[in-house]
Amino acid sequence: MIFCIADSFQSALRRLSAQEQKAVKETVFDLQMNPAAPGLQFHRIDKSKDPNFWSMRVNRDIRLIVHKTEGSFLICYVAHHDDAYAWAERRRIETHPKTGAAQIVEVRERVQEIVVHKPVEVEQPVTPIRVVLPPLFPSITDEELLTYGVPVDWLADVKAATEDTILDLVGHLPREAAEALLDIATGAKPQLPAITAPEVVSPFEHPDAQRRFRVMEDVEELKRALDFPWDQWTVFLHPSQRQVVEQSFSGPARVSGSAGTGKTVVALHRAANILKREPQARLLLTTFSLPLANALDGKLRILTGEDNALVPRVTVLPFNGVANELFTLAFGHHPRAATEDQIRGALKKAADEASMTSFTPRFLASEWLNVVDAWQLQSLDAYQEVPRLGRKNRLGVKQREKLWPVFLRARQLIETQGLLTWPSIFGKVTAYFSQRADKPFTHAVIDEAQDLGVPELRMLAVITPNGTDALFFAGDLGQRIFQEPFSWKALGVDIRGRSRTLKVNYRTSHQIRQAADRLLPKIVQDVDGNEQDRRGTVSVFNGPDPEIQTFADADREITGVAEWIKQAVAEGIAPAEIGIFVRSNDQLARARAAVKAAGHTQLELSERLEQPQGRVAIGTMHLAKGLEYKAVAVMACDDDVLPLQERIETVADESELDEIHDTERNLFYVACTRARDRLLVSGVKPASEFLVDLSPPIAAGRYAEPTLFDGVGRSR
Repeated sequence: MIFCIADSFQSALRRLSAQEQKAVKETVFDLQMNPAAPGLQFHRIDKSKDPNFWSMRVNRDIRLIVHKTEGSFLICYVAHHDDAYAWAERRRIETHPKTGAAQIVEVRERVQEIVVHKPVEVEQPVTPIRVVLPPLFPSITDEELLTYGVPVDWLADVKAATEDTILDLVGHLPREAAEALLDIATGAKPQLPAITAPEVVSPFEHPDAQRRFRVMEDVEELKRALDFPWDQWTVFLHPSQRQVVEQSFSGPARVSGSAGTGKTVVALHRAANILKREPQARLLLTTFSLPLANALDGKLRILTGEDNALVPRVTVLPFNGVANELFTLAFGHHPRAATEDQIRGALKKAADEASMTSFTPRFLASEWLNVVDAWQLQSLDAYQEVPRLGRKNRLGVKQREKLWPVFLRARQLIETQGLLTWPSIFGKVTAYFSQRADKPFTHAVIDEAQDLGVPELRMLAVITPNGTDALFFAGDLGQRIFQEPFSWKALGVDIRGRSRTLKVNYRTSHQIRQAADRLLPKIVQDVDGNEQDRRGTVSVFNGPDPEIQTFADADREITGVAEWIKQAVAEGIAPAEIGIFVRSNDQLARARAAVKAAGHTQLELSERLEQPQGRVAIGTMHLAKGLEYKAVAVMACDDDVLPLQERIETVADESELDEIHDTERNLFYVACTRARDRLLVSGVKPASEFLVDLSPPIAAGRYAEPTLFDGVGRSR
């Protein structure tokens, strides 16, 4: 018998108290051990349209909804008595007649008519005006809709859907149908299911079914699913995610996609699959920071369980941590890394010794960071030939000849102190392992790959062997906030033809994703010509529109954000589920003041992840990467803060100004897309230019202006 758990059950389980969850888990364990045990109390739900729905008593008030057939036992839902029965009475489990996928179908007769009320501002008195919008899908046949997974009961509603009703309608449909309809509504072509009914052995094995049902093979797997209900979309994979997880690539490969599409989920599942599939694999799982590496480690252990055969074969470290460990392995001692101040001091001293006055300290530091040290140039000839992508200040032969002795002397000054720059550390590791046939890792899975630099990528290419599935990257070009662009292909990492883009967003509401997507180009291209097409991305749930507010001064902004926090908490969002982000440390005081004015305490994010413990999280936008909250406020978005004026003033090369604007925009995008359900963006007037880009278009060539608030809730 197939024993399954549905994503609707895990969602409902999290809404119960800790004591109630414990009782439910014990009951589910008893069920899997022996579904026919005499102590289990089942009651048929008479009002349900599906005769296979049963209620099971957990305690005096909690009821578990299960679906029983001769061949399957499905845990569907859990709630207090009346809510549990109401859920079952409105649904049935069926196999779709066209796709063959098992679906939870909301019964059409039990759903109230979807009505959208649109306020119309008119002078009184007036006769009410009824605006009739045309249907969105006038030419689509029933057969086509069935192909997309639309249940038979809902065909008429879909064909009558308009621009006003579509977002409410898709909330009642299975996800594959909702995604297809949203694709069509936005002008994209839906992806048809990979398997149709005659080819499927079991309706629960269909790729579309696997996104909502997970077959439990044993008690240990069930225990992991219940003990760690870590974002259900990490367990119930979308077919496009599963395809990338299971696909074999002949060379380096990359999965991309906008924020919230599950790139990290794919990376983790792929790492777990490699470890389980290949007993001799030595796998590296890496990302750009220690907090994210620690988070990856914890989530990988959830997927693999406490398997003593797997844990010793995986190393989870940030990029710098990998270089540090391998440097120590190769040379027998830890490297001593130079600080930024020590590097700038060496550059200044070298320039003074050479009486260098024609180039500013800012230019020298930029040229060292982005060209000389990044590429680990060892000679003038190499400096003359290095590609300076994106740097319009080309520098002639004579200029480079004049600059090179300064950089050479700066390196000598750093090394005489027994120090190495991080690119030098990466370079020495690269040189050592490039000469060795025996590599420290058989596979490497790299998360947040858009922030890889030249030294890091060079190292990753030589610490794994060339061949099938050795290198796998996950990242979003739109979230690149640390590195200048460069050619991966020139460094021997060619992902052409092996790049996949995810298009289904499970983390961020449709309204927030739609607004954030306006900040970035629809198509993002890397230096090697690999495209990431952001068009056609859909979110699987709705929420309120983002709020964009500008205030007369910082005190009024603090009051406004505090009121927003109070409202979010009053509506059921816990303080620990709220994040407040600002551009830099200089604006943190405003975030602290807003949290205090709301009557809460704050958790200040740092390089070390902490448990929120009922506190509102505050931090800089850089620390937002990899995190998510139900509600996010991005505040202090003033004109001289975003983009950060300090960065603009340090521009040494004319193209750096464009690069700064791009990375600042990406950083703002990262902060906004940490929000799941609610987003507030605020600043002091005149606010950042990016707020206009975030606002929706209201007519051709015009955009809605952000609202100016006086600090007491009245708009002006």
